[in-house]
Amino acid sequence: MRALLSVSDKTGLPEFARGLIELGFELVSTGGTARVLEEAGLPVTPVAAVTGFPEVLGGRVKTLHPHVHAAVLAREDQLDELARLGLAPIDLVAVNLYPFEQTVAGGAAVDEALEQIDIGGPTLLRAAAKNFRRVWAVADPADYPAVLEALARGDNGELRERLAARAFAHTAAYDAAIAGWFSGRLEGRLPEKKFLVLEKEADLRYGENPHQQAALYRVRGEEGPLLAAGQLQGKPMSFNNYGDAEAAWNLVSAFDEPAAVAMKHQNPCGVGVAGSLAAAFQKAHDADPVSIFGGIVALNRPLDGETASLLAPLFLEVLLAPDYQEEALKLLARKKNLRVLKVPAFARGDYLDLRRLRGGLLAQDADVAPLDEAKLRVVTKSKPTESEWADLRFAWKVVRALRSNAITVARNGQTLGSGMGQTSRIDAARHALDHAGEAARGAVLASDAFFPFDDVVRLAAERGVRAIIQPGGSKRDADSIAAADEAGIAMVFTGLRVFRH
Repeated sequence: MRALLSVSDKTGLPEFARGLIELGFELVSTGGTARVLEEAGLPVTPVAAVTGFPEVLGGRVKTLHPHVHAAVLAREDQLDELARLGLAPIDLVAVNLYPFEQTVAGGAAVDEALEQIDIGGPTLLRAAAKNFRRVWAVADPADYPAVLEALARGDNGELRERLAARAFAHTAAYDAAIAGWFSGRLEGRLPEKKFLVLEKEADLRYGENPHQQAALYRVRGEEGPLLAAGQLQGKPMSFNNYGDAEAAWNLVSAFDEPAAVAMKHQNPCGVGVAGSLAAAFQKAHDADPVSIFGGIVALNRPLDGETASLLAPLFLEVLLAPDYQEEALKLLARKKNLRVLKVPAFARGDYLDLRRLRGGLLAQDADVAPLDEAKLRVVTKSKPTESEWADLRFAWKVVRALRSNAITVARNGQTLGSGMGQTSRIDAARHALDHAGEAARGAVLASDAFFPFDDVVRLAAERGVRAIIQPGGSKRDADSIAAADEAGIAMVFTGLRVFRH
């Protein structure tokens, strides 16, 4: 039996090769792999001795030869033909590929990146995987122990097929990374063909409902703070937990001052900012002490003991923070089912937003455009006070996290009421203002899109709202401005619509 070993990642190589020799394999190898084996004192046949042709072009051509590929591709019923050609079969191929992805992730120049595009490796893996009924295709060093064990007991078939499937997935992902690099350079982030490689992180108990199967996948080549989070305690995360936690962390990451976000069904039910984390959380809680039950809480400061004591009596599904003080962890430990996540980074920066359709995808730049202070325009006779400006900016951050149509009412760094997901803007406003109640007097109101009529302004005036922030751009802006002037309300146009459907 013969094994061809040609690996970029040398992890576990000497041990694997030694195990193969003990099972009766002759080792054939190339370049750096052969040197590692020789240094380990293992007998190895250079691939040039098999091909009768030297490695050329600085190692660019080593295994691309009929003597190698015929030896790999020959089926059991073709071994006689192979023998007539004077060739011996190759029974195992262990190959992993040049580190292209790591190279380009480090910002490599074009010439360096091109040299890390493996040609012979993928060809060998695909050949071995195609012929899995006879040949082992081993692409991952983590599989070495299982391969040796299976070879030792002579139980080959099922594992060989699984390894073949992994080998094809490995080369497909590799080619996708190369194609993505080229298209990104030439066509930007919305190229003619877009490849996503999804790697399963975990099976989930179920999806949105118990009858739906679900799993968590990572997008290869991308990073996200939630997927990098460490879970310190609690039950495994569910499908709905992940969606709510992502929405909560995205919003809390938008604030520079201490902030707390209570999230329910991917809509914030309470948001607060203050000089301390405890005060911020108290505001988020008091904004809607009913809806926070069974929700998600995200904090943008390390959780301290004082804030933990405020959280402890509540039933929450998930808690997210950048870190936790020891005193806080002791208090949380009493709530064994509470999922506590330590998130290493804030959700900032641009990314591509993808939404699934049957048979397709919608792709867009994520809505992370900051509020452009230079484009803020006061369009009314009344001007916002300093405190109203602070609340308008706060409410704007919150309203863009709500499902459209969306309205937020806020005061003193605290949400008082929100209307989201309504089919008319006036209904969203009524919902937000009804929830705020008397607290709306002296508050501010934010809208994610312009007012098509002056009805929202007039309703806000009736409830005592003192300032409004909205994108502007309606044909009836003049009506809304006139209604605001009539009521003595300050109104600011952002020039930026933030729909979130």
